[in-house]
Amino acid sequence: MEQRLAIAITSPQTGNIWQFLSRLGKAKGLLLPVFLLILWESLSRFGLVAPNLLPAPSTIVITIWKLGAAGELWQHISITLYRVFVGFLIGTFLATILGGLTGYSCLIHDLLDPLLQSLRNIPSLAWVPLFILWMGIHEPSKIALIAVGVFFPVYLNLMSGIHNVDRKLVEVGKIYRLNDWQLISRVFLPATLPAYIVGLRSGLGLGWMFVVAAELMGASQGLGFLLIDGQATGRPAITLASILLFAIFGKVTDSVIGFASHRLLHWQDVYASNH
Repeated sequence: MEQRLAIAITSPQTGNIWQFLSRLGKAKGLLLPVFLLILWESLSRFGLVAPNLLPAPSTIVITIWKLGAAGELWQHISITLYRVFVGFLIGTFLATILGGLTGYSCLIHDLLDPLLQSLRNIPSLAWVPLFILWMGIHEPSKIALIAVGVFFPVYLNLMSGIHNVDRKLVEVGKIYRLNDWQLISRVFLPATLPAYIVGLRSGLGLGWMFVVAAELMGASQGLGFLLIDGQATGRPAITLASILLFAIFGKVTDSVIGFASHRLLHWQDVYASNH
C-alpha cells in the first residue's frame, strides 16, 4: 500500500499537476471556489436544487447587478464598511492600550485581566439589549458592538505576545542598559508584532461577524439589514447576495492587513517565507 502511494505521488502525471499548480502562484486559491461555483450552477440548472431554497450563482450575480444599478446596493455597502471601519479602529485602539499594559506590567495584569477575561466570554447578542438601553438604536450602539468584537482578539494576542517574549532577549537589553522605552521599541515591539498582527486579523474577522448582529438593532441600511430583509420577504437571492458580499469585503480587508504584515515582517526568516 505504501509503495503504491509513493509511486502515485512520484508519477510523471502527478509531477505535472504539481508544476501546473506551482505556476499559478496565488491564483491557485481561486480553483476550489470556481469549481464549487460551477458545480452549484450545474446542480441548479439541472433542477437538482430547489431555486427557492438555493438560487443559482448566476441568479445571485444578476440580483447584485440589479441592486447596484438601482443605487440601493452602494448605500448598504458604504454604511456597513463605515461601521466596521470605525468599530475596528476603536476596538483596536483600546485593545492595544490595555493589552500592552497588562502584558508589560504584572500589577496591571493582575488587576484588569480577570475582569476582561470574564467579559470576553459574554455572547455577542447578550450585549445588544444593553447597548440599545444605553445608546439607543442609532450608530453609537452598532459601532460599540463591533468594537467589542474586535477588542478581545487583539487584546488577547497582544498580551500573550508580550508574555511570550524570550526572557533572554529582555535580559540582554537590560545588560546593555536600555531604558523602558528602548526596551519596548527594540525588544518587545519586534518580538510581539507577529502575534499582534494575528490579533488584528482575528479581530477584523469578528468585526465582520458582529456587524450582522449590530445591524439587527433597528438598522434600515447595511448588508446585515439586506440579509435579514431577504429572509423576511422570502427572497433567498438577496440573502445569498449579502452573504457573498460579506465574504468578498471580509477577504479584501483581511488581505490588506496580510499585505501590510508581509511588509512589516519582511525581516523574519520563517517557514512560510519559502512558499
